[in-house]
Amino acid sequence: MNLLMSALALSATLTSSVLAAPSPRAPAGAELPPPAIPSAPPVSRGYATVNGLRIYYEVYGPPDGGTPIVLLHGGDPAIETSWAEILPVLARTHRVIAFDQQGHGRTPDADRPFTFEGSADDTSALLAYLHVAKADLMGFSNGASIAMQVAIRHPQLVRRLVLVSGMARRGDLRPEFWEGMRKATLKDMPPGLAEAYRKVAPHPEQLPSFFQKSVDRMLGFQDWPDAAVRSISAPALVMIGDADVVRPEGAVELVNRLPHARLAILPLTDHEGMITTRAGWLIPMVEAFLDGDVG
Repeated sequence: MNLLMSALALSATLTSSVLAAPSPRAPAGAELPPPAIPSAPPVSRGYATVNGLRIYYEVYGPPDGGTPIVLLHGGDPAIETSWAEILPVLARTHRVIAFDQQGHGRTPDADRPFTFEGSADDTSALLAYLHVAKADLMGFSNGASIAMQVAIRHPQLVRRLVLVSGMARRGDLRPEFWEGMRKATLKDMPPGLAEAYRKVAPHPEQLPSFFQKSVDRMLGFQDWPDAAVRSISAPALVMIGDADVVRPEGAVELVNRLPHARLAILPLTDHEGMITTRAGWLIPMVEAFLDGDVG
């Protein structure tokens, strides 16, 4: 069960006119859903029609919050299942953009598989829609892998990277993770995540498809070439827990391949704890990295 939870979880600013504008009108016959995190209402939200998707996004924080931070959720179902603890704190002083990826949360699925490369291209298209020329990217689990692919495929968009419990090689993850993935069935999905999907998905009956495409993305993953990882020029902060599904050795190897990277290993912390119980430890380090000088 815990392995499956880990698997599923696996310099220009926004122009004032875009960020302060009212939310775009939803398609005829549809209304915007409630905000992802009601306690931290966004200043703008809507749907972006890009790459054959209708991507649901939310923008938070002050207009003078510097380089926007793009939050990329994990394999879990939606914005709030990854960022409920972290987003409201970052949005106090930073411009923050969060969105539901293809087939996750409030963004309808499309007739294509879930891939890290595809999600990276969707991220790039959304930033173009929002007129964002450069951003800081923070990803958790699968979102960290997506952030790296954005930096590989669209390097001009990325100022800095925060990579929380992500992978670039199969060997970055513990062997028992892959054993659990090969045996995973829908009944193994944690009830809380299944309910989160059904609560906000435009087609909740597609939960089995969501689950299978999530599993297929992981089982079909192939190691990225070292040259691709080494091409990432943006400074990066790699973060894992000491009891994470990501092996400490894998995190060290990733840092050694990234040209400009720092490493933080949080003690007494598992995969989900990185964004929940240890959010209070993680946030100050993230802000120091994003707002300070990077040597």
